[in-house]
This record gives sequence, structure tokens and C-alpha cells, in this order.
Amino acid sequence: MAAQPLTEWSSGLFDCFEDVATCCYGFWCCPCLAITVSERFGESRCLPLCDICTPAITTCCGMPLLVPPAVLSLRAAMRNRYGIKGSICKDIAAACFCDTCVWCQMHRELKHRKQTPTVIVMQNQVNVQMQPAPAMMIPGYPPQAGFVNQPGVFVMSS
Repeated sequence: MAAQPLTEWSSGLFDCFEDVATCCYGFWCCPCLAITVSERFGESRCLPLCDICTPAITTCCGMPLLVPPAVLSLRAAMRNRYGIKGSICKDIAAACFCDTCVWCQMHRELKHRKQTPTVIVMQNQVNVQMQPAPAMMIPGYPPQAGFVNQPGVFVMSS
């Protein structure tokens, strides 16, 4: 199969005013938006808890975590699934410096992908009409013993 050309995100990282509802949702309740994005993408609703809990746990152990793991992994997975241009370095930078903007961008992308119809062009289509095999009627009278009613079927009566 031929590789599909890579595309751009449907909106930029800082294009919040293209979809003000998503922008407000992310600003006022970013964890709720993160759960919505995770669920719509087909991942667990608990995935964003990694962004909330992991930095606190690793800091308590003396290893501060700077990159939010859930937003980074989901962004990379979304780029991979939809064939979006980018790199893991750009994903890390975006996740570190503006994770709310990343969640908003991914939400807008999922809304865009849901609205865009998929067109499938089929050529050389062969129409085959399948009909059920004809049913044979059994005669209403009982056949004589040893009489062949159908090929390969013997009816024996006592």
C-alpha cells in the first residue's frame, strides 16, 4: 500500500479562538477536558490522572518529572493515528510549556475528525446476488420401504 501523505493539525496550538467553547472548557476545567479527550480517542478515562498524580509522586521520591506523560503519549498517538506532521521533540515542548493548549488542540482535532466525512471510491464493483438454495418438498405420503426418495437418502420403515 502507498503511504498516506502527512497532514497538519486542523488547528494550531494557540488557535483557541477558533473554538471558544473548547477554550473555555480547557481553561476552567482542564482535567475534565483531558478526560473527555482521552475517552473520545478510545483510551481510559483515568489516563489524565497520570498527569495529575505522577509529578507529585516522583517529586516525593526526589525525581521531579517535567513532562506530563498522558498528554505527551496521547498527542503522539493522535499524530500517529491521523498521520499528522510533527516530532516527539515538538510534542515534549508543547506538553511541557502549555499542556492546556495541547488538550484543547487535541479536542479540536477530534471534533474536526468526527465532522469530516470519509469518502470511499470503489471501482470495478461486481454485483452478486445470492439467492438461497431451493428447498425440496417432501411428499405428503410416506414412501415405500427401501425406496430411494432423494439421491443418497434411503427411507426405511418397519
